Amino acid sequence: MTDVRTPPALAALRRDLLDIVRAGLDCAHAGRLVRRALAGQESVFDRFRALRLLAVGKAAAPMAVAFAEGTRARIREGVVIAPARRDDVPAGFEQWPGGHPVPDLRSEAAARRALDVARAVRADDECLVVLLSGGASALMALPAPDLDLAAKAEVTALLLKAGVTIEGLNCVRKHLSAIKGGRLAAAARASVTLAISDVVGPPPDDPATIGSGPTVADPTTFADALKVLDLAGVRAQCPRSVLTWLERGRSAEVEETVKPNDPRLERSEYRLIGNRLDAVAGARAAAGATGYTVLTIDDPVVGEARRAGARLMDIAARWVEDVRRPLCLLAAGETTVTVKGAGKGGRNQEVALGAAMAGLPGATFAMASVGTDGVDGPTDAAGALVDSTTLARAAQAGLGDPARFLGANDAYHFFDPLGDLVRTGPTDTNVGDLQVILVA
Repeated sequence: MTDVRTPPALAALRRDLLDIVRAGLDCAHAGRLVRRALAGQESVFDRFRALRLLAVGKAAAPMAVAFAEGTRARIREGVVIAPARRDDVPAGFEQWPGGHPVPDLRSEAAARRALDVARAVRADDECLVVLLSGGASALMALPAPDLDLAAKAEVTALLLKAGVTIEGLNCVRKHLSAIKGGRLAAAARASVTLAISDVVGPPPDDPATIGSGPTVADPTTFADALKVLDLAGVRAQCPRSVLTWLERGRSAEVEETVKPNDPRLERSEYRLIGNRLDAVAGARAAAGATGYTVLTIDDPVVGEARRAGARLMDIAARWVEDVRRPLCLLAAGETTVTVKGAGKGGRNQEVALGAAMAGLPGATFAMASVGTDGVDGPTDAAGALVDSTTLARAAQAGLGDPARFLGANDAYHFFDPLGDLVRTGPTDTNVGDLQVILVA
């Protein structure tokens, strides 16, 4: 078999690709987004005598650090709910690790503590500040009355395996919860939320979907939650206690989530401070500075991951002949994976493998798809990188048909032997996924 080597031009393309990806991640860093939001806005918080700070999500720690450094207002107490403990949170702040993506008993304890913080805001000159980012739904999980965490976690796992969108997943979560769907803000006298979005929609950046909307009104209903279970085909597998609770809610036997115009939210403010477009902006600036002609796909990349990768390459193929090279094509969003096999991987690895299989005939290209939080599925990779030689190198390595890996949801074991997994480590942000295609 002919030895497949990486030509110098392709090696340079791969280096540029990783540099552009890193620039996108840096631009979407949670601390940077909080500092940008606070610039010239300190008076929003200065009007309060004291703040009670609750940071929850994958980016909770850097958001808390940046907020504490960037505001002059007095923080009476601070609570950080994140996947793991950190050494860099402000002195005196409490840390409450929680389970993710499936909640655990730590998530329940963290949610109870969060409600305590909200209920402590009773005076007119105090405010609950919520720093919200992706992952909050699982990290802060308090079951509704008559439910236990095991039942709630079981439903979450069923919906994740079925590839349900984040909107559908959070609709169900809110109606099985005692804290989501506006209930956290309803417990406080006043609140201000600064949110970083990992929600691509529709609608994009929906406040009621980010973290399951603990501080905003929820337009969805118990009937909507049951519809999600039906469309996912998992109703029959759900615990009886969950179905009974949802049916009682549909029959108005139990209280709905907090709805628009609820007086308990009159003193609640919400601000979106970052989303996927920040990552795209950082990547665009880096690619342009390197000499690439940059094109951006405005619509979010959604749908089944492997098909999304092929669609991206199809778009690149349509543009490559009409645009001055070198070309950089940027996209962002969040795809889904319908798990049918027992392999190892994540949505970004499946996007990349789908792109490699589609290819870009007649052109030298490199492409990467990465999760901006640095974690792609239950793996140590953020995503994967493919190029014009990927399939040939895989054949030389004896990996066999790449479609077999997709069928088994095992993209990780396709890319790992090739050295094409992208490992960034935790990035302290979460604005969805970033895709970059470079054409020499």
